[in-house]
Amino acid sequence: MLASGKDPREEVLQAWYMDDSTEDQRLPHHREPKEFVSLEQLDELGVLSWRLDADNYETDEGLKKIREEHGYSYMDFCEVSPEKLPNYEEKIKNFFEEHLHTDEEIRYCVAGSGYFDVRDRNDAWIRVWLKKGGLIVLPAGIYHRFTLDSDNYIKAMRLFVGDPVWTPFNRPHDHLPARKEYLQAFVQKERSDHAVDAAA
Repeated sequence: MLASGKDPREEVLQAWYMDDSTEDQRLPHHREPKEFVSLEQLDELGVLSWRLDADNYETDEGLKKIREEHGYSYMDFCEVSPEKLPNYEEKIKNFFEEHLHTDEEIRYCVAGSGYFDVRDRNDAWIRVWLKKGGLIVLPAGIYHRFTLDSDNYIKAMRLFVGDPVWTPFNRPHDHLPARKEYLQAFVQKERSDHAVDAAA
């Protein structure tokens, strides 16, 4: 935490509830009035985040520590932009299909920015804006999607435990063990916590 009490992650990560508009997916899609989502609310959905030094990612002790603690042995880079990504239009369309993975999705933005949309417990979309220096971990089993913002560019480090498996399972895939485990850990747990609060 900074002395001012502001979480340093807020400079590289912002989140808000999305409107229902079908306009260009790269627009912010804020609700009216705007409804921001705190980093604590994201934590409660299993979405972890850090702020790191993107200019020195090769030597960054913070990144090294996260990789060691979480066992992220694999690393590569992915550049998404109309110029850099082959079959860009098709790929960006696929990234924006709602899906889940059976492993964590770990992305560290070292340049540019983009949107990771995740579902909350009531199935509403939360848009997470990841900027340079932000590292985000989406838990296995969470429904999500990705798109660029209107700057049309992100360079992200992809991390993984062991050999990478990037298979997307487009919704609905509720029968998968990863989905059931996610619901148990983050959705049903929260509901039972609230039921206890209400009974107290």
